[in-house]
Amino acid sequence: MNDAFNRMFQQMLQQGQEMARSFNPALEQVDTKAFEKLIPTMPADVMEMWFGKTFNREGLDAKTRLLLTIGAITVQGAMAEPQLRMTIRQAIEAGATKREIAETIYQMSMFAGLPAMQKALEIAASSYDDEEDGA
Repeated sequence: MNDAFNRMFQQMLQQGQEMARSFNPALEQVDTKAFEKLIPTMPADVMEMWFGKTFNREGLDAKTRLLLTIGAITVQGAMAEPQLRMTIRQAIEAGATKREIAETIYQMSMFAGLPAMQKALEIAASSYDDEEDGA
């Protein structure tokens, strides 16, 4: 890599890490070096794909992107419960209301069916309870 590309790539990684922290403040302490032992190129590839080119693009704000993610996870059904809980918490942090989250899940009933919608609404309700309990 030449110096200009390396600087641009490092800036993109930094922007990706800042975006990840805005989604979930706990990611501030994530050490991507730990992943390098498992898959040497994974941290850079993942950061570039998810946060550099996907989540860091212009056109949609973080809240909208997270609501879309909630919709996609809802369609996947109950097999993605931990991811749905985390995304709901991140969406709330990004400014989404409980009503917006519920409407997003309701909209997915057309694509995922009523059982998937019901399960997602139950997960959302229990996630709200967790938030209110300080968990």
